[in-house]
Amino acid sequence: MTHVFPRHSRARMPIAVRGEGAYIFDADGKQYLDGSGGAAVSCLGHSDPDVIAAIKQQADRIPFAHTGFFSSEPAERLADRLIAHAPGTLDRVYLVSGGSEAVEAALKLARQYFLERGEPQRTRFIARRQSYHGNTLGALATGGNEWRRAPFAPMLIETSHISPCYEYRGRAADETQEAYGLRVADELETELQRIGPDNVIAFVAEPVVGATAGAVPAVPGYFKRVREICDRHGILLILDEVMCGMGRTGTLFACEQDGITPDIVTVAKGLGAGYQPIGAMLCTAEIYDAIAQGSGFFQHGHTYIGHPIACAAADAVVQKLTEGGLTERSARMGAVLDEALRDAFGQHPNVGDIRGRGMFRGLELVADRETKTPFAPEQAVHKAVKAAAFEAGLICYPMGGTIDGQTGDHVLLAPPFILTEAQIGELVDKLDTAFRAALP
Repeated sequence: MTHVFPRHSRARMPIAVRGEGAYIFDADGKQYLDGSGGAAVSCLGHSDPDVIAAIKQQADRIPFAHTGFFSSEPAERLADRLIAHAPGTLDRVYLVSGGSEAVEAALKLARQYFLERGEPQRTRFIARRQSYHGNTLGALATGGNEWRRAPFAPMLIETSHISPCYEYRGRAADETQEAYGLRVADELETELQRIGPDNVIAFVAEPVVGATAGAVPAVPGYFKRVREICDRHGILLILDEVMCGMGRTGTLFACEQDGITPDIVTVAKGLGAGYQPIGAMLCTAEIYDAIAQGSGFFQHGHTYIGHPIACAAADAVVQKLTEGGLTERSARMGAVLDEALRDAFGQHPNVGDIRGRGMFRGLELVADRETKTPFAPEQAVHKAVKAAAFEAGLICYPMGGTIDGQTGDHVLLAPPFILTEAQIGELVDKLDTAFRAALP
């Protein structure tokens, strides 16, 4: 008997009792290779001694000080470290407790920025279909994950959704990557003209789409055109790097590989690497100054923002990602993982696409490789793969509704950056076992 309110009332989860590097062990002693970092969280694995020491040391000093009264040394260090490595003119860090909170903070800051500038008519956001920005109501509204949105649709702010940059499904056979990218980016211009650019606050997007579509990167030129459109109309570009940031794609910020910088960016997951709940919203000096020189007060906040222990952990994590070389390792081992996946599954009759960047990879599953026909939703192939992989001792992140919220299946892989080549082989072997057991 349990009194825990689980994610699914019919699921019976094993009890996790120990973590060691890339592995989790349950109460029965079974070992699981964490091939997805939980939900792309555990970038350092599960027993990093330096992060654990930082948590213990901060707990001995002061575990909590409310930001309505104090800042803290770990918060100051972490903010300095993030800005030192941030692209463009990002200059300020707002520390929260997770990804959804970071996105909510970004949306509210973007709205208040225009209020401070005397543009209260700007009330609309534009985002993309098949995206995910969090489960709180503002984040859920901007996200384009239909099955998550549907039950709460009457409670959501009005948001426009344009096409994703989803090359496998969207690019025509006679279309170059660049032409496809410009075509779908120009949907932003079309939607701005439809609703009036002066009514729009921001465009919100993931540089590499995470669990909703399965590690889908934009094609070359897409985000540069998006940046141009935002600049032309004076709207903000908010990039959601909660899942794809913090070294996951091989650069500390995923947008670095697209050659652009945002006005606001959100990070979480890998920021704390699972050792503490933490997220952050970073903004430019221009946005911060509009508040600082205006009302002086960002009308937002949560009790645990800037939590000293969480910041101490994250500071240790970011130090390892930067000075410690683990972001570079993510890029290097990501290439090894990609090659191993292509060698094993590149000609698999039910693997239509293998994609991603760094240690962030997706495999789209199809009933027919030649026609790209997806499995019928009622087959729930993603659920069968997840169960078979777990039985084989592999944690991976399969999802359904990849194409339109109903049809399509994929497997997301986001293992720890510390993974060895031998463990990459183990991951691929166990995924192959799962495919053999689960695919029709």
